[in-house]
Amino acid sequence: MQPLTIDLLVIGGGIHGVGVAVDAAGRGLRVVLCEKDDLASHTSSASSKLIHGGLRYLEKIELRLVHEALREREILLKKAPHLVRPLPFILPYDQQERSVWLIRAGLFLYDYLARREVLKGSKKLQLRTVSEGQPLKEAFDIGFRYMDCQTDDARLVVINALDAKARGATLLTRTSFESAVRDETVWTVTLRHAGSNQVTTVHAKAIVNAAGPWVWEVLQKILPHSVDSSHVRLIQGSHLIVPRCYRGDHAYIFQHSDHRVVFAIPYHGQFTLIGTTDVPYRGSLEKVHISAPEIHYLLDVVNHYFVTPLTEKDICWNYSGVRALYGPRTEQAQAITREYHLDFNTEGPPIVSIVGGKMTTYRALAERVLSQLKPFFPHMKKPWTEHTPLPGGDLGGNTFEQFLSNLKKEYPWLPDQMAKRYAESYGALSYSILLQAKQLEDLGGCWGADLYAAEVDYLVKNEWVQTSEDLLWRRTQLGLFLSAEEIRRLQEHLK
Repeated sequence: MQPLTIDLLVIGGGIHGVGVAVDAAGRGLRVVLCEKDDLASHTSSASSKLIHGGLRYLEKIELRLVHEALREREILLKKAPHLVRPLPFILPYDQQERSVWLIRAGLFLYDYLARREVLKGSKKLQLRTVSEGQPLKEAFDIGFRYMDCQTDDARLVVINALDAKARGATLLTRTSFESAVRDETVWTVTLRHAGSNQVTTVHAKAIVNAAGPWVWEVLQKILPHSVDSSHVRLIQGSHLIVPRCYRGDHAYIFQHSDHRVVFAIPYHGQFTLIGTTDVPYRGSLEKVHISAPEIHYLLDVVNHYFVTPLTEKDICWNYSGVRALYGPRTEQAQAITREYHLDFNTEGPPIVSIVGGKMTTYRALAERVLSQLKPFFPHMKKPWTEHTPLPGGDLGGNTFEQFLSNLKKEYPWLPDQMAKRYAESYGALSYSILLQAKQLEDLGGCWGADLYAAEVDYLVKNEWVQTSEDLLWRRTQLGLFLSAEEIRRLQEHLK
């Protein structure tokens, strides 16, 4: 069989890979994306689940990064209003850390750099007189409220993948990159499918290496004699999930004496998400685990602020991911910039390797990658992603609250929590699951936690789901709610 000839091969199914794939496909390029595991199966599902400007980066005078992130925050609020939702943050003032004037100056600049078309500006609080201060120790009597956004990181990856597919891209999950050989006009690339062990050959005019923490390993396979990995830093970030430890739909941002910050964030109603850490990483990238010092670090930070202390016994779950950042070996992990770096090699057909970057700025990063590739594809169409809704994000001119209200009216038999989960996870795509159902029983059998056959079938058919882990942790986040027996039954069904 003749090798498939395409314009662009994207290696990596995380947020940067799918971001490049959808942008390129929408500009008329023939795109194939390969991911060795499931979509978002590594770093892109192990974030703090935030779309934010990065308040702490102002302290390092990273104005360009913060300005771009705040701009992208506003764009994503409009592209995916169901999935990117406003979230108030409470920053208690700790007199042992940054001064009041420095915090106020930082928040003023944060407000100034943002468009603030949707989100309100920051505000000083007397914590002893507001409900947000109740979970905090009495020593913290002054605080500040500012706005950022929360998201489901893995679903953000998936809806970009859906958009790429709808625009003609081919996405191959559980398909690893094996090799690439360059000639004068194209790359001859070998891919291997995990299930069948089948090998596929493609001819690609360009490659984008978006392999995340594997970025330099992939580049070493492609250009073994021109790789300098001295500025690639692998940094682990870990999070804890504990039972909900305060009332309210707001998050906290806690300062620490090491000049880092730790978040406490509402998580699926019943839980609180605590993170993150910044630790140099040297182990296997396949299975990344939280360390005992990281657990103690996170608990120590939140216990410095909360009245009711947390212990290791409170931990329901934890997760860790590894980021590839661009910075010198001598720099401390927390000091390394989150700016992205593009390694661009044009000694023949081009290859672009992505190092660093934030989930918030994935769309802008993809635009920049495509602008660098423009000379090689003169007929490429113009940038288009800024104003186009992502799948599920066109709510018919309604706010998210109006959309949820309408969904409940059209399906009045849906339990409130289930309707809210559908609206937040799928947006307008909820109708593709519910279809003509007139009662709960029309959705088929239930696997537990309001997970019905109609949703499972939809995800298997449309969203590259092959295992219970794909479904419960990267499509629905229901893994915390199903029992071991329910998960076993679901896995048997998926086989």
